[in-house]
Amino acid sequence: MKKALLFLSLTALAVACGHRQPSTPADESLQAISLQQNVPGDSALYGLACDGCTDSILVFLPNQGGNLDTFDIITAKQQHRIYGRPHIGDELAVIPNPEDSEEALMVINMEKLRDTWCYMVSPTLRTPANMTKRMQRRMVEHIPDSVKQQMMTPREYSLRFKRDNTVVVRGGQIRQTTTDDMSPVEYPAVKYYTEWHLYNGRIVLKADTIAGFSKEGDKPTIDTVDIVLMMKDSLILRFPTHEQSYYRKKETAEN
Repeated sequence: MKKALLFLSLTALAVACGHRQPSTPADESLQAISLQQNVPGDSALYGLACDGCTDSILVFLPNQGGNLDTFDIITAKQQHRIYGRPHIGDELAVIPNPEDSEEALMVINMEKLRDTWCYMVSPTLRTPANMTKRMQRRMVEHIPDSVKQQMMTPREYSLRFKRDNTVVVRGGQIRQTTTDDMSPVEYPAVKYYTEWHLYNGRIVLKADTIAGFSKEGDKPTIDTVDIVLMMKDSLILRFPTHEQSYYRKKETAEN
């Protein structure tokens, strides 16, 4: 029922985008899509893509309601700062040019970002700290290929951005166990983020401390991540320490 109501609401808003008449100041508040306010310091505009969008023009309905806005996105497209092609009814975050209110410096399609993004990781062999690299090579050489292939099986890690601004991370181990210590291989550690938000066109990820995600013990870990690329089936995020590439994996559950 929730899905049906949400679909009907977005459909109605999308139709309204194509047939909206200029509003008067008296009724602007009644036409608001969302009453949620920006976090202080966030200069992005949030709203819906409307009928009339092209490769050079973005027609945009702000969450606050009022008249449609039209942005020039030619420069943003040339600089590869259109993250997810806008379609009618898609939720967008727009970073306007502070020197030209009719130009958008960046457009993020939040509808396309909300999905499950995956990547594959390979394990490494556990070796004693006092073992030389030469001894490590000899040890690996003596492992039968069939055993080595079974031990070095890649795993899929994933990062799922949900509509309620929560994050689901899969892969790795939340807590180290005795079985993990006995394993001849180990997989890369992963940070278990729990929330996500956009702030000035960047993704802010929060890792909670409930399951010991943060070494501080009483403070959440906050990472600010840049979107490098987002296409139909590909996503590249720049974390503080590295860049990570993902492929899209459709989820059947509600985002």
